[in-house]
Amino acid sequence: MTNTAEQMEGAPLIKPSSTEHPLYDKIVEACRSVYDPEIPVNIYDLGLIYTIEIDDENAVHIIMTLTAPGCPVAGEMPGWVADAVEPVDGVKQVDVELTWEPIWGMDMMSDEARLELGFM
Repeated sequence: MTNTAEQMEGAPLIKPSSTEHPLYDKIVEACRSVYDPEIPVNIYDLGLIYTIEIDDENAVHIIMTLTAPGCPVAGEMPGWVADAVEPVDGVKQVDVELTWEPIWGMDMMSDEARLELGFM
């Protein structure tokens, strides 16, 4: 049986972000203002934001996941992210997409998040 990565023939499981775009850091900071109500760490440092794409017209497409499909705020969190990013100066529009591929794991957390949660 092949895994998803092998089926995609070396394509990354997580689409790269527009890290070179001038708005990228401001959008990351906006994402850091959103918290999973059950975990005292922001969703960016938890590793729930997979991709931040920003096009030439400053439209933002965010691909994110949740810690579990049964997350009680599953229906609300993408809206919270959009509400946090839309006011960033220069952002034209925000589209937030929820994905379950790849499945989130604790290894996706930043060192800061692991330290905050006592995993380091």
